[in-house]
Amino acid sequence: MEWTKILFHNSAEPFLFHNGFFLFIFSLFLIFYGFIFKKIRWRDLAIILFGFYFYYKCSGIFILLLVLSLSADYLFSIWMCHNNKQNQKKAILILGILFSLSFLIYFKYRNFFLENYHNIRGENYNLTHLILPIGISFYTFQSISYLVDVYQNKLKPSGYKNYLLYMTFFPHLVAGPIVRAKDFLPQIKKKTILNKAKINEALYLIIKGLIKKAIIADFIGQYADSVFSTPNGFTGGEHLVSVLCYSLQIFCDFSGYTDMAIGIALLLGFRLRINFDSPYKALNITNFWRRWHISLSSWLRDYIYIPMGGNRKGLILQLLFLLLTMLIGGFWHGANWKFVFWGAGHGLLLVFHKLIVLKFPKKTEKIPLKILFWTITFVCVCLLWVPFRAETMNDALIIYKKLFTNMDFHYFPAIFRTNTLLIVLLIFGFVATLFPNKLKDFIKMKFYETDLIFKIFFLGIVIQMFLQIKSSSVQPFIYFQF
Repeated sequence: MEWTKILFHNSAEPFLFHNGFFLFIFSLFLIFYGFIFKKIRWRDLAIILFGFYFYYKCSGIFILLLVLSLSADYLFSIWMCHNNKQNQKKAILILGILFSLSFLIYFKYRNFFLENYHNIRGENYNLTHLILPIGISFYTFQSISYLVDVYQNKLKPSGYKNYLLYMTFFPHLVAGPIVRAKDFLPQIKKKTILNKAKINEALYLIIKGLIKKAIIADFIGQYADSVFSTPNGFTGGEHLVSVLCYSLQIFCDFSGYTDMAIGIALLLGFRLRINFDSPYKALNITNFWRRWHISLSSWLRDYIYIPMGGNRKGLILQLLFLLLTMLIGGFWHGANWKFVFWGAGHGLLLVFHKLIVLKFPKKTEKIPLKILFWTITFVCVCLLWVPFRAETMNDALIIYKKLFTNMDFHYFPAIFRTNTLLIVLLIFGFVATLFPNKLKDFIKMKFYETDLIFKIFFLGIVIQMFLQIKSSSVQPFIYFQF
């Protein structure tokens, strides 16, 4: 293996959790970590250095931006702590938030605003191509939550080292979940305890994440990519399959990443909160957002929806705040009107559901109604994935038109014959997402009870399956682009 591959960033070879090179490097780090993890100072230093190495391998020169952003945010937090005047503290908080957002706005939204400005004026304008630093949306939101918590006296800065460890902890650094300081910082002060139960749980999560990402998401994503890239060239039936493929792909991709992140964190002795809780089981859109990307939805609730007024200023404003929060959440995902449309769609569904609950507050226990509510929720969520995945809003409209006007069920047997493995994997994936919790717990406990040799053997089978069906290159995680 060339030393340049180990030491230097290469954009053509992303440093991903399911990449063989990462697994090799991380295995070496784990061996070293096993000798020093009981000494808190050395443990922290090792994780911080590996975190910077991990981010450098992912983003190259943008590591300097990360260091600048984190250092400035920590100084803002110290400045607030040493200021007793509330107005001045608030001014420092606003300054710190604007400083953090300035990088996000420049790299992620600059071209969007310039393009729309010149389009309104009817002017031609050549946009400068900007590379979006990996993870900037996640670590920006995380640093803002830290500043707000310090301002609200929910926590006090506990040293730059601890702050760096919290912010650069590599399992969550580039694609979440968004970790709260109040959940992570107390763990830093405790000695790391690694036992059989934690190792079992970690291996289970890592293997589950690999199956979701490297086998299911990457395989069915190839079909979704081919259809979404040329929407005019496919029938409504093929678009229906592609929408279902993408709906499963984005769940398996992101929740698979989260599973691996939580598992890797456990191997280091730290616990990250759950980020997905069987979202496709949801019986309504509100419940969906309590299950999907929990770290983001709770962040939007706590740092945008509640500060705007939440449910404290009457029903009309509450519904408006709910809609605005989802618009911001949509725009966070990307500088494109299609993401705004996606956020607005979810916002309107949340508003509609809130009104329905006020009108009919009693929950139903009847199975037929539950099936109906689940179907409505699932269909709405899948349909809203269309603009999220489509290249443009025009492509999304073409797909919607094909779905509703060009659906010929006679083509489905042919689709199944030509894509048998895809359909089987698609059905298996969705059925697995709907497994009852008791069945999931049973599978988990059976895995825990097996010998280590079996676990390693099973991991080998998963890796072999990945090698058999993977595309020509390792596919990056979807949320890297956000």
